[in-house]
Amino acid sequence: MDKSVYQADEDEIQALEEEIRLLTEKYEDLRQESTFFSDEEILKSIESFQRETQGETKGHESPSDLKAQLESLGRDLSFFMMLTGFQFTSHCKKTVEKTENRTVQKHRLSGKCHSLPFQLEFQLLEMPNNEKVSAVVSDLSIIMESGEDPDVSKFVSSTEENGSLLTFFRSLSAYAEWYEHRRRTFLHFK
Repeated sequence: MDKSVYQADEDEIQALEEEIRLLTEKYEDLRQESTFFSDEEILKSIESFQRETQGETKGHESPSDLKAQLESLGRDLSFFMMLTGFQFTSHCKKTVEKTENRTVQKHRLSGKCHSLPFQLEFQLLEMPNNEKVSAVVSDLSIIMESGEDPDVSKFVSSTEENGSLLTFFRSLSAYAEWYEHRRRTFLHFK
């Protein structure tokens, strides 16, 4: 009995230490990201944001209008999640380099597609080109539980080499949908 109490306490301590580590890491990321901007740039951004917010609130008739718009966006998001099967659970963005003609950001994204969990980590290089911004994905790393299907690990390796996020999301959506159908079918026959 005493060992189980101690083990539960140890587990809780480890969970709290892990949470502290994650929060410290997130704090350091935010602090590092904010050091890329000068005080002038921060003040300009704050003023610009305040002007935009004041302009947006003047354009709307009432808070109920905003609430209706928010509910509409929520319904749209639910529809897209139902349609694609994707549900994103976390996203972390860290600016690695920011210059006048290029920005490099590191993204960490996790979620589920139907019942298959996934994690992505990649760098995004954005460069302004005339009036457009071109973006290039590099250092793509995908973490998925392949289970007993070797084709999934081949697909993940191929996608990491190509660095194509669009291919990953399209293929994962189709695979996860059929994976879910197979899982339900096998449960039905058990």
